[in-house]
Amino acid sequence: MDFASLMSKEISKTSGAAPKKYLKRAELEAEREATYIASQKAMQAEREEKAARKRKLEEEEAARSQEREAKRKRLAEESRRRREEEEEKKERARRKRLGLPDLPPKAADGGGNEDTPLPEGEEDIPDANLITKLRALNEPAILFGESHRSRLRRYRRLTNTAENSSPALTPGPIPTSLLPVPEADMKLPATLPTDPADLAFLYRQLASYFTLILTEWEIALSQRPESVKGSFQGKAAYTAMVQARENMRPLFRRFERGDLEIGVLAPVVEIVRAAQERRYVDANDGYLTLSIGKAAWPIGVTMVGIHERSAREKLHESGKGQAHIMSDEVTRKFLQSIKRCLSFAQTRWPPEDQLQLMG
Repeated sequence: MDFASLMSKEISKTSGAAPKKYLKRAELEAEREATYIASQKAMQAEREEKAARKRKLEEEEAARSQEREAKRKRLAEESRRRREEEEEKKERARRKRLGLPDLPPKAADGGGNEDTPLPEGEEDIPDANLITKLRALNEPAILFGESHRSRLRRYRRLTNTAENSSPALTPGPIPTSLLPVPEADMKLPATLPTDPADLAFLYRQLASYFTLILTEWEIALSQRPESVKGSFQGKAAYTAMVQARENMRPLFRRFERGDLEIGVLAPVVEIVRAAQERRYVDANDGYLTLSIGKAAWPIGVTMVGIHERSAREKLHESGKGQAHIMSDEVTRKFLQSIKRCLSFAQTRWPPEDQLQLMG
């Protein structure tokens, strides 16, 4: 056999099984893409399997939790029922031992026994009319689990509350139950009346006069320019008005009750009458007499040597003219508010005589 035949024989043996020495780039990319897709599918399948296992565990845990909660409620209800039965049994035994009447049977619902007669003097209302009356009061017609008897009791309670409500209050800076008096009838009498009806009308006059002053004061402050309102003096003036209005509320309450002390009522009437006549200096004198009185007040040094000065004992006397009004905090506040009302009144209604202007 020659050399050529031997070489051809060997080449024919190895031609089918020999691997490729070189690969194309497209083949490499296709192989890499196939490997990546296969790995992503495997990872997605693994994630879905984990999510399914987690969801199954959560559903099983939720089912177990519901079962435990239902069991707990059932046991609590059984325990409560057994406890109530034991308490009822003990109460029946105690009543039987003491000779008391037995307990009435429990109603099926919590709305009470519908067969129990109504109290004497109370009239039943048909259910249709009762629902209409409740709707007229802007109340729910039927509540959940409410029986006709409970609905009737609710209607009675609402109507009794409406009947026993406080009287209507008049609008104004200080709402009050006293009826307002026209401005033409606000002039106070020269002497303090003794008749109860006249005294009640006097309280209405006083309340109407102070309401008029507070209203005019508030209007005057609201009509100021915005620059004045935002200034320090403007804010201080508004604060003074609000403080005076709030401090006079106890005075209005005493007007409503008609229990203002005569020692305070008579000077207040004198002050208001002088202000109505635009005699503001006289009104200020009345305020000083009411608040300070005619007691001697120490000014400066009272003891300069071993000898007492003349009339020094008057400083500590509790004479007839000495005032103790300002010792009460509430009284002191509404008296100071009356003084502030006087200061505004002389600017709103200035006197014809300039000598009657307060300093």
